[in-house]
Amino acid sequence: MLKSSPMYKSYLTIRAAFLTVLLLVLGFAQAAHAVMTIEVFGGAASRIPVSMVPFAGNPEQSRLLSEVVGGDLTRSGQIKMVDAASVTPPPSEVEQVVYPSFRALGADAVVIGRILPLPNGQLEVRFRLLDVVKQTQLAGFSYTVAPSQLRSTGHRIADVVYEKLTGVPGAFSKRIAYVLKQGKRYQLQVADSDGQGAQTVVSSNEPIISPAWSSDDSQLAYVSFEKKKPVVYAQSLANGARRVLANFKGSNSAPAWAPNGNHLAVVLTRDDGSQIYTINANGSGVTRLTHGGNIDTEPSWSPDGTSLLFTSDRGGSPQVYRMNASGGDIKRMTFEGNYNVSPTWSPDGKRFAFIHREGGRYQVAMQDSSGGQMQILTDSAQDESPSFAPNGMLIVYATVINGRGVLATVSVDGKTRTRLSDRAGDMREPAWEP
Repeated sequence: MLKSSPMYKSYLTIRAAFLTVLLLVLGFAQAAHAVMTIEVFGGAASRIPVSMVPFAGNPEQSRLLSEVVGGDLTRSGQIKMVDAASVTPPPSEVEQVVYPSFRALGADAVVIGRILPLPNGQLEVRFRLLDVVKQTQLAGFSYTVAPSQLRSTGHRIADVVYEKLTGVPGAFSKRIAYVLKQGKRYQLQVADSDGQGAQTVVSSNEPIISPAWSSDDSQLAYVSFEKKKPVVYAQSLANGARRVLANFKGSNSAPAWAPNGNHLAVVLTRDDGSQIYTINANGSGVTRLTHGGNIDTEPSWSPDGTSLLFTSDRGGSPQVYRMNASGGDIKRMTFEGNYNVSPTWSPDGKRFAFIHREGGRYQVAMQDSSGGQMQILTDSAQDESPSFAPNGMLIVYATVINGRGVLATVSVDGKTRTRLSDRAGDMREPAWEP
């Protein structure tokens, strides 16, 4: 991040993750209509061309569904949407499809469907995914939903289409937690994977930072400064009940749920500077994992729960290290440059993302967990907090555009970058639902 930026100075002042005072100030604004910008860099020839015909039924509802599905698929970086406006009349049933018409557009697949109002006020959403080349049906489903669930239904359709065409499960139905600061108000929010439909989990006049999902998606751990010091809480998304996880002497920060959901890694300063501990989900059983006068922070569990990545300055500069779940066998993982922080495992454990600084630019990078060359994925300058989608194909992160914090995604090949939102306020520290 640019050190002259007031936002960056505020970031370094509060985020207790890296330099003890590296406690990132976050916050949220009221839910607003997000503006999504999709930029594709290279790779266009390899993307699968897909047409989506406007669904028969209410035009406004059809337009919303098309926007959600098309936006999801384009954001994946592996699918290219092909305009089907020239195909008339637009088919809504399989027997109405004239395959040569779509083949002439260059489409390999087409999505058709219908939205039917039901007597009880709900909607029946039917859709079919068709192979234009083979002229066969690849998938077909029917959902009965409330009108308010059309967006989530669009994400589900995108998941099906993506998996059928790529062989990889979709992750568009999964949510993203983040923090946004608007004025002096901070809100921890959860939104759809495209940044829409934000709902507030907790709000405060004091900073909220470091949201972390439990493995079963039912809880969020986070750090709040409402007691005038960083304290780790866990909060149920079902009923809003919350409990204190860590409120020891000094700083309590950087919670990370273990895959089994029974305990977490946290960073405490209660004994000897910034060190990593594990703690049971009920707040008991505190066990220290790292030792020494160095700063150890930002733990991230491997998917199998046997090891953790973390950031440490034990080698003289902030770098990513790996240790086993009991705290032993510590190995340095990053060697390029003198600043690599905020590691996060990919869902398959084969690679990890992190923030790399070079020439004053802070960018999302990725590296194989077994070693190998680092790959820079973004071309921005003030990135932070990378988090993998549960299918491992996208990374959400926060960056700064026009002086404000926004959320963005990048495909793991670095070729597709998407800005999810453009809201009043600063959005920070996204975490993708597992």
